[in-house]
Amino acid sequence: MTDQTPALDLDLARKVLDAQPFSRLVGARLTEFGEGRAVLELDVRDDLRQQNGFAHGGVISYAADNAITFAAGTALGPAVLTAGFSIQYVRPATGTVLRARAEVVHAGRRQAVVRCDLLTVDEEGTETLSAVAQGTVLHAG
Repeated sequence: MTDQTPALDLDLARKVLDAQPFSRLVGARLTEFGEGRAVLELDVRDDLRQQNGFAHGGVISYAADNAITFAAGTALGPAVLTAGFSIQYVRPATGTVLRARAEVVHAGRRQAVVRCDLLTVDEEGTETLSAVAQGTVLHAG
Protein backbone atom coordinates (compact mmCIF):
# COMPACT_ATOMS: atom_id res chain seq x y z
CA MET A 1 0.00 0.00 0.00
CA THR A 2 1.08 3.56 -0.52
CA ASP A 3 1.37 6.25 2.11
CA GLN A 4 -1.90 7.70 0.75
CA THR A 5 -3.84 4.46 1.32
CA PRO A 6 -5.34 3.98 4.78
CA ALA A 7 -4.30 0.81 6.54
CA LEU A 8 -6.84 -1.97 6.45
CA ASP A 9 -7.25 -4.55 9.16
CA LEU A 10 -9.38 -7.60 9.81
CA ASP A 11 -11.86 -5.74 12.02
CA LEU A 12 -12.49 -3.05 9.40
CA ALA A 13 -12.72 -5.66 6.63
CA ARG A 14 -15.33 -7.55 8.67
CA LYS A 15 -17.37 -4.35 9.02
CA VAL A 16 -17.23 -3.83 5.25
CA LEU A 17 -18.38 -7.41 4.67
CA ASP A 18 -21.19 -7.02 7.21
CA ALA A 19 -22.38 -3.88 5.37
CA GLN A 20 -23.26 -6.09 2.38
CA PRO A 21 -26.84 -7.34 2.80
CA PHE A 22 -26.23 -10.42 0.63
CA SER A 23 -23.16 -11.38 2.68
CA ARG A 24 -25.28 -11.22 5.83
CA LEU A 25 -27.98 -13.31 4.10
CA VAL A 26 -25.58 -16.16 3.34
CA GLY A 27 -23.77 -15.82 6.67
CA ALA A 28 -20.33 -15.05 5.23
CA ARG A 29 -17.42 -14.28 7.53
CA LEU A 30 -13.83 -13.20 7.00
CA THR A 31 -11.38 -15.37 8.91
CA GLU A 32 -8.14 -13.98 7.44
CA PHE A 33 -7.27 -10.64 5.88
CA GLY A 34 -3.93 -9.00 5.14
CA GLU A 35 -0.67 -9.13 3.22
CA GLY A 36 -2.25 -10.06 -0.10
CA ARG A 37 -4.56 -12.71 1.32
CA ALA A 38 -8.16 -13.08 2.37
CA VAL A 39 -10.16 -16.08 3.52
CA LEU A 40 -13.95 -15.97 3.46
CA GLU A 41 -16.06 -18.78 4.92
CA LEU A 42 -19.71 -19.65 5.15
CA ASP A 43 -21.65 -22.58 6.52
CA VAL A 44 -23.24 -24.69 3.78
CA ARG A 45 -26.84 -24.70 4.95
CA ASP A 46 -29.65 -26.59 3.22
CA ASP A 47 -31.01 -23.36 1.70
CA LEU A 48 -27.64 -22.77 -0.03
CA ARG A 49 -27.65 -26.14 -1.80
CA GLN A 50 -28.88 -27.06 -5.26
CA GLN A 51 -31.28 -29.91 -6.06
CA ASN A 52 -28.64 -32.66 -5.72
CA GLY A 53 -27.52 -31.52 -2.28
CA PHE A 54 -24.29 -29.78 -3.34
CA ALA A 55 -23.47 -26.15 -2.51
CA HIS A 56 -25.01 -24.05 -5.27
CA GLY A 57 -22.61 -22.73 -7.92
CA GLY A 58 -23.92 -19.21 -7.38
CA VAL A 59 -22.93 -19.36 -3.72
CA ILE A 60 -19.48 -20.64 -4.68
CA SER A 61 -19.11 -17.82 -7.22
CA TYR A 62 -20.20 -15.27 -4.63
CA ALA A 63 -17.51 -16.53 -2.24
CA ALA A 64 -14.85 -16.37 -4.96
CA ASP A 65 -15.82 -12.84 -6.00
CA ASN A 66 -15.75 -11.45 -2.47
CA ALA A 67 -12.57 -13.24 -1.40
CA ILE A 68 -10.82 -12.05 -4.57
CA THR A 69 -11.89 -8.47 -3.97
CA PHE A 70 -10.91 -8.46 -0.30
CA ALA A 71 -7.48 -9.96 -1.06
CA ALA A 72 -6.91 -7.30 -3.72
CA GLY A 73 -7.95 -4.63 -1.24
CA THR A 74 -4.96 -5.53 0.91
CA ALA A 75 -2.71 -4.51 -1.99
CA LEU A 76 -4.70 -1.69 -3.62
CA GLY A 77 -6.54 -0.13 -0.69
CA PRO A 78 -10.22 -0.07 0.21
CA ALA A 79 -11.61 1.50 -2.99
CA VAL A 80 -11.66 -1.56 -5.26
CA LEU A 81 -14.05 -3.17 -7.73
CA THR A 82 -13.93 -6.57 -9.37
CA ALA A 83 -13.38 -6.09 -13.11
CA GLY A 84 -14.05 -9.73 -13.86
CA PHE A 85 -13.31 -13.26 -12.80
CA SER A 86 -13.51 -16.78 -14.14
CA ILE A 87 -14.25 -19.92 -12.20
CA GLN A 88 -13.70 -23.59 -12.93
CA TYR A 89 -15.70 -26.11 -10.92
CA VAL A 90 -13.59 -29.22 -10.38
CA ARG A 91 -15.91 -31.32 -8.20
CA PRO A 92 -19.25 -31.03 -6.42
CA ALA A 93 -19.08 -28.98 -3.24
CA THR A 94 -20.04 -31.27 -0.39
CA GLY A 95 -19.23 -30.54 3.21
CA THR A 96 -20.36 -28.27 5.99
CA VAL A 97 -18.22 -25.16 5.35
CA LEU A 98 -17.25 -23.41 2.13
CA ARG A 99 -13.82 -21.75 2.38
CA ALA A 100 -12.64 -19.25 -0.26
CA ARG A 101 -8.87 -18.75 0.08
CA ALA A 102 -7.68 -15.88 -2.13
CA GLU A 103 -4.15 -14.61 -2.73
CA VAL A 104 -2.82 -11.76 -4.85
CA VAL A 105 -0.72 -13.13 -7.70
CA HIS A 106 0.33 -9.71 -9.02
CA ALA A 107 -0.48 -6.15 -8.01
CA GLY A 108 0.33 -2.90 -9.74
CA ARG A 109 -0.78 0.61 -8.84
CA ARG A 110 -4.20 0.32 -10.49
CA GLN A 111 -5.07 -3.37 -10.64
CA ALA A 112 -4.41 -6.74 -9.06
CA VAL A 113 -4.73 -10.30 -10.30
CA VAL A 114 -5.93 -12.73 -7.64
CA ARG A 115 -6.27 -16.51 -7.50
CA CYS A 116 -8.86 -18.15 -5.27
CA ASP A 117 -9.21 -21.78 -4.23
CA LEU A 118 -12.73 -22.78 -3.19
CA LEU A 119 -12.65 -25.62 -0.70
CA THR A 120 -15.28 -27.48 1.21
CA VAL A 121 -14.55 -28.60 4.74
CA ASP A 122 -16.15 -31.70 6.22
CA GLU A 123 -17.02 -32.46 9.85
CA GLU A 124 -13.47 -33.74 10.50
CA GLY A 125 -11.88 -30.56 9.11
CA THR A 126 -10.66 -32.13 5.87
CA GLU A 127 -10.50 -29.68 2.98
CA THR A 128 -11.49 -30.72 -0.56
CA LEU A 129 -10.91 -28.49 -3.58
CA SER A 130 -14.21 -27.76 -5.35
CA ALA A 131 -13.38 -24.87 -7.65
CA VAL A 132 -10.60 -22.51 -8.72
CA ALA A 133 -11.15 -18.89 -9.66
CA GLN A 134 -9.01 -16.05 -10.93
CA GLY A 135 -9.99 -12.41 -11.06
CA THR A 136 -8.83 -8.92 -11.89
CA VAL A 137 -9.63 -6.15 -9.43
CA LEU A 138 -9.30 -2.44 -10.18
CA HIS A 139 -8.45 0.44 -7.87
CA ALA A 140 -11.60 2.57 -8.00
CA GLY A 141 -10.24 5.73 -6.40
